[in-house]
Amino acid sequence: MRQLQSILIVGGGTAGWMTAALLSKLFKGRYAITLVESEAIGTVGVGEATIPAIKKFNELLELDENDFMRRTQGSFKLGIQFVDWWKKGDSYIHGFGVIGRNLEWLRCHQFWLKARAEGRASDFAAYSINTAAALENRFMRADPKMKDSPLGHIGYAFHFDAGLYAKFLRGFAEDRGVVRREGKVADVALDGETGFVRSVTLEDGQTLEADLFIDCSGFRGLIIEQAMKTGYEDWTHWLPCDRAMAVPCARTEPFTPYTRATAREAGWQWRIPLQHRTGNGHVYSSRFTDDATAEATLLANLDGEQLAEPNRLRFVTGKRKQIWNKNCVAVGLASGFLEPLESTSIHLIQSSIIRLVRLLPDAGFDPANIAEFNRQSDFEYERIRDFIILHYKATERDDTPFWDYVRTMDVPDTLERKIELFQANGRIFREDEELFAEESWIQVLLGQGVVPRGYDPLVDVKTPAQIDEYLGNVEAVIRKCVAVMPSHADFVARVCPA
Repeated sequence: MRQLQSILIVGGGTAGWMTAALLSKLFKGRYAITLVESEAIGTVGVGEATIPAIKKFNELLELDENDFMRRTQGSFKLGIQFVDWWKKGDSYIHGFGVIGRNLEWLRCHQFWLKARAEGRASDFAAYSINTAAALENRFMRADPKMKDSPLGHIGYAFHFDAGLYAKFLRGFAEDRGVVRREGKVADVALDGETGFVRSVTLEDGQTLEADLFIDCSGFRGLIIEQAMKTGYEDWTHWLPCDRAMAVPCARTEPFTPYTRATAREAGWQWRIPLQHRTGNGHVYSSRFTDDATAEATLLANLDGEQLAEPNRLRFVTGKRKQIWNKNCVAVGLASGFLEPLESTSIHLIQSSIIRLVRLLPDAGFDPANIAEFNRQSDFEYERIRDFIILHYKATERDDTPFWDYVRTMDVPDTLERKIELFQANGRIFREDEELFAEESWIQVLLGQGVVPRGYDPLVDVKTPAQIDEYLGNVEAVIRKCVAVMPSHADFVARVCPA
């Protein structure tokens, strides 16, 4: 059995340098790792918001979190606020972490559903430390010593400058032996018999060979698509947004510990607070608006001084038919694209690299490893796709052609089943290792106006007085905990100022 000797990563940016950093850390010099990128090719550079899973990536790298935050102008993220999605004038927060506390075998939201139906419940945000703290612009890290308190269960992620993050990881990877080559790829050579990738040739004529190729070349998919013709699954009939523009503006107060996604006439606008500026962008559908209108909408809704000209992107939502094809694995935008509504882009990079490590081939590239990698990748992509579609489908908005289209469109059967089950008695079940936990689905379903017809019958084991006492206690404890938390701005200034 011949083992791999060499790995070539084609493309830098967040995907390339995350890959190089993790592989160099875990492989400890076992393989020769080279990354080729060109200074002349810009990166997308808008993936500034993350989900809590990124902490696992940072732990694998053994990064110092405060140092990482300082060097990437980072801020903390308790969740995402959705404005005008269910209907205009309405907003809710999808918070990370737990909702209240289970009572015996039932989740908190089941008791809330009964109390709400009887007019005795507070806003749902009051029952989670993450959502309650976010609305007050407060933040602290979970205190592991306080296991019985909400303060021990604060889930969080980060906002950071993607360009600075790639630069930070480049230094990390090069310190661990990754060799960077400057240059544009001019040609990809495939083996005439097997179809495997043999080498890439740069514009200056030098040829780079490897056993394993990792395509981090962005939307173009230089190896996986342009050379190997792998094919692409197009999901724009469910997710019709196909354009984005991003623009930074000056930082403004309050310094929010959450991402904001505001629904617009033909898409939505993001707002990501960093220490030195605020990241903004408009994701929209070219079927329902034009570029000039989309740009005007974005620039009219900045809450600080515009700092640059908009960066424009075009994309097709979907994924490669095989993310791992022969001896090439696509990572990042080369593998597919799901709009950044739930900040999953960087997570998909991370999960692909970890999946590759778990299924690392020898030089024989056994098809069983490749098939399992693709099965897991397809499942993850499809479940994230469904979660994003939910935000569009579950709306009462019919005020523009765009919202009328998404509100009335057919959705995948996998999503339809989830919605129908929740509409019955408020139940949701996480399948296999799908990314979003029950708490995420519960908050988005309720936030988007999907209120179950009933609740779990076992709720009625408790008397109304017992339910009121339980919910009141959850709310009061969370209120007290939020009151002792510092503001997000104070916490960042004290712990990790850039």
